[in-house]
Amino acid sequence: MRIKTLLASAAALAVVPMLSACTENASSGGGDAKADARALTVGSSADACELSATEAPAGTLSFDVTNTGSDVTEFYLLGSDGLRIVGEVENIGPNLTKKLTVNAPEGDYFTACKPGMVGEGIRAAFKVTHSEDEQAVSASDQELIDQAQTNYRAYVQDQSAQLLVKTKEFVQLYEGGKDDEARALYPVAREHWERIETVAESFGDLDPLTDAREADVDFAAGEKWTGWHRIEKDLWPQDAKGYTALTSAERTTYGDDLLANVTELDGRIQATGSDALTYPIDAIANGSIGLLEEVANGKITGEEEAWSHTDLWDFQANVDGARVAYEGVQGLLEGKDPELAKELTAKFAALQSVLDQYRDGDGFVLYTDLTPADTKKMTDAVNALSEPLSKLTAAVTS
Repeated sequence: MRIKTLLASAAALAVVPMLSACTENASSGGGDAKADARALTVGSSADACELSATEAPAGTLSFDVTNTGSDVTEFYLLGSDGLRIVGEVENIGPNLTKKLTVNAPEGDYFTACKPGMVGEGIRAAFKVTHSEDEQAVSASDQELIDQAQTNYRAYVQDQSAQLLVKTKEFVQLYEGGKDDEARALYPVAREHWERIETVAESFGDLDPLTDAREADVDFAAGEKWTGWHRIEKDLWPQDAKGYTALTSAERTTYGDDLLANVTELDGRIQATGSDALTYPIDAIANGSIGLLEEVANGKITGEEEAWSHTDLWDFQANVDGARVAYEGVQGLLEGKDPELAKELTAKFAALQSVLDQYRDGDGFVLYTDLTPADTKKMTDAVNALSEPLSKLTAAVTS
């Protein structure tokens, strides 16, 4: 839907220059602060990013990010190059607080607040120091972590490969003027994107070209609208007043562009060696949380598929991705917090049960067929899962 982050090699992310104006309070030190040195607070306003400390000991860190401004904001922990995204939390509304939990080894980092969720953000250096009391990982837990990382990498690569195959079929149908068949394939092809959306969105140069909604594009600044939703509007123009259909040549331009960007995405996801993506255990857990947030922020509101109204396909795919990520770390969680594991399993099932009520054949009813009572039922099920799911990262990295 828009630029978001999870896991990516440094080479895959757009270069972002350093900024100033990130103000920080006193550095963490000894005394009473030592016990909570890994629990930090962040205040994000229109022109400042105030952290409670400039450093923390290695291990599981938590950042309670409070939006003190008037625009929705985001918070990032970036690697030493300012490009690699270690963790992020997004869509923090005014006067709200959200928590980011990451497992950070010793090293140099940057923090960044992004008021308005646009631009380069307000940045400052952040240091993670050596810690003698850093928790050792048992051999059995390490085995579970290794297995989770291997399985999640395979899952993402498989979904990306299927996305490329379906996109080729879709573009061929669209450019060939087979609109009914293209419309039927559109939500099916996009499911593969939505299942790995937090990974796909981590490529900040490709995501806006591939998945931007019309409302996300700053036409006044000269930005061009391309990708899935540009073609969606051309295939479902019935709600677009005064819309002029694209010519055959324009269809070829937009179709080829979509396929080129999806091909580039798949190449990066399938990369090996130094360009290979990494999937730390905290990032897998944060990915599960992020995908459910995608449901809450775009799918349950019907904003994502403004022309086709196929939002429930995306909803299901986001839930699929969140569940797969959760199940990848479930074995580790059951050893650390069995009650949380039990609750998450039950609430994933409850959410799926609600969503299943809106199936129609191989797909779902359109968003425009839903009543306010229907969307409230879905929202309640999403919220019921979101609260315990927010504890997942801290639990598996404890």
